Amino acid sequence: MIDQAYLENLQRRITELETEMSQPGVAADPNRMKALMRDYSHQKKIAGHVETLVGLQDSIAESKTILADAEADTELREMAESELAEAEEKFPAAEKEMQIALLPPDPADSKNVIVEIRAGTGGDEAALFVGDLFRMYGRYAEDNGLKASVMDVSPSEAGGYKEIVFSVEGEDVYKKLKYESGTHRVQRVPETETQGRVHTSAATVAVLAEVEEVDIEIKTEDLKIDTYRASGAGGQHVNTTDSAIRITHIPTGTVVQCQDERSQHKNKAQAMRVLRAKIYEDQQREKEAEQAEARRSQVGSGDRSEKIRTYNYPQNRLTDHRINLTLYKLDRVMEGALDEVFNALYEHDVELKMKVQTDKAAQS
Repeated sequence: MIDQAYLENLQRRITELETEMSQPGVAADPNRMKALMRDYSHQKKIAGHVETLVGLQDSIAESKTILADAEADTELREMAESELAEAEEKFPAAEKEMQIALLPPDPADSKNVIVEIRAGTGGDEAALFVGDLFRMYGRYAEDNGLKASVMDVSPSEAGGYKEIVFSVEGEDVYKKLKYESGTHRVQRVPETETQGRVHTSAATVAVLAEVEEVDIEIKTEDLKIDTYRASGAGGQHVNTTDSAIRITHIPTGTVVQCQDERSQHKNKAQAMRVLRAKIYEDQQREKEAEQAEARRSQVGSGDRSEKIRTYNYPQNRLTDHRINLTLYKLDRVMEGALDEVFNALYEHDVELKMKVQTDKAAQS
């Protein structure tokens, strides 16, 4: 039972966090400050939902007390009946909102992302599909006030891309896009198909949370940096300067490259952004592997080999296989109308996590 004492404990914790964040030593420690601010925001969110729930509980109890009083006048009883019905109607939704708020937040949710899309099976048609997915995410970003910027690109001769890497910046970007990692499959009739047969092609998507230098340490001596001449579209400069950068992180064998900028310095900075994100993702996967139960509670594994979605053009159908979601509005989705898909994935993920939390509580 949530009561006033529970709310007071939360408010006391919030005050303690405010005091700690105001200390000079904490302000000088970016990692500590970020952790405290994340906890502070989480506690404030919980407190808001608890306050609403306590208010509803008090209203229900007060109304029931009045209705149980045989001496209460008719007008007061009618008012109590109305308030009781209203509070009881609001209570289940408020209780669920509080349970969701109590779930441990994903520390990466507020981060920007780096998205990698690579052509899979299907040759030229797969490369064209990579271009379609890039355009889809770009439209979504534009419609939602997010900024998408290309970091590295490998064009296909027939159009589209063999691979494209881009960043997306804005509010809670990782929270919105984190379920996109995996294999995306397209079914459609290629323009070069004379028999009208439907072909199946695929592309893999990886969504990496972008991290700052303070989030992860990469030693200079652990890096092997190569420069080379950029290739592909981009203007005459790609043939005249060794501006492209390839960085190898020796301890992990992780390799990243960037050739989209004219400046070698800018390409190196972009490549380091990708490298930090990749190493951070590897570290998070290791942690999640140690917490198998928490891992199973997520929507999909994020593994690129996992087929997560099918885009069927002849039927104008999108199917997300993880949550059995089917929408017959593929034309709108490809124009960036992804909110319905993203919201369904988020809500399903929350339901799974709440179930895990409930099971744990029952076992303890």
